[in-house]
Amino acid sequence: MPVTRDIVATYRGPRRVMRRLLDMGQREDRALVMLIAACVVVFVAQWPRLAREAHLTGEALNPLLGGALLAWVFIAPLLLYALALLSHAIAKVFKGAGTAYGARLALFWAFLAASPLILLHGLVAGFIGPGAGLQLVGFVWFAAFGWFWLAGLIEAEWSGR
Repeated sequence: MPVTRDIVATYRGPRRVMRRLLDMGQREDRALVMLIAACVVVFVAQWPRLAREAHLTGEALNPLLGGALLAWVFIAPLLLYALALLSHAIAKVFKGAGTAYGARLALFWAFLAASPLILLHGLVAGFIGPGAGLQLVGFVWFAAFGWFWLAGLIEAEWSGR
């Protein structure tokens, strides 16, 4: 199934999509591509906000974009790998029977599946700026990401398959 269809399907049933991804077998390259794609989308989502910031402050845009690129494409994946390992360790404390790969896949897929909302957040940050609208979109993104991650982690660690 194409990634875009899986993203839409995740909003209807995240555990079903996670089960389908887990049933495809353990492929670290697939998980890494999901993570890098999500990080690139988040980087792109920063462009409107950074352009607004550069315009309002008179700063050059390129150094801001370079910093965002370094943060989201090079540093964030390492931190997300560590977070996935930590979530797997916590799941083990609560009798999780999954693998570290399943925990990584749950986190990385949740991050990618919530990416349309982070793009919306970037647009609101760039065109409207700080305020209640930006906070609302940020909360919706965080809630969707948390829901997808928790549902995926439950499927990966405690589904019993």
